[in-house]
Amino acid sequence: QVQLVEAGGGLVQAGGSLTLSCAASGRSFSKDAMGWFRQAPGQEREFVAALKWGVGTDYARSVEGRFTISRDNAKNTVYLQMSSVNPGDTARYYCATHSELNYLRAGRADYWGQGTQVTVSL
Repeated sequence: QVQLVEAGGGLVQAGGSLTLSCAASGRSFSKDAMGWFRQAPGQEREFVAALKWGVGTDYARSVEGRFTISRDNAKNTVYLQMSSVNPGDTARYYCATHSELNYLRAGRADYWGQGTQVTVSL
């Protein structure tokens, strides 16, 4: 059974940093695109970042230059390093996968995690 389990969320002050992780189990995702989405209360879920080995990375304009996505295929884990956070980054962050980066970018994931909450305070 495939599972994606996010961790690392919490409360952080504006301007600070936080690193999220997403551990996948059930099969290897080394050839798949893995990425992050977020959803704030009352808003639609939005794309944050994604990457696929051998293809590249993609970021939402709102986080480019502040967030970095990376992965450790040996651990079947993807990370999201968040820096210079602001209250607009407050949301529940979800990990997701798809075999194709462009499909994942469009939100068409095969698998989703349960999410981890990130709250940025002033």
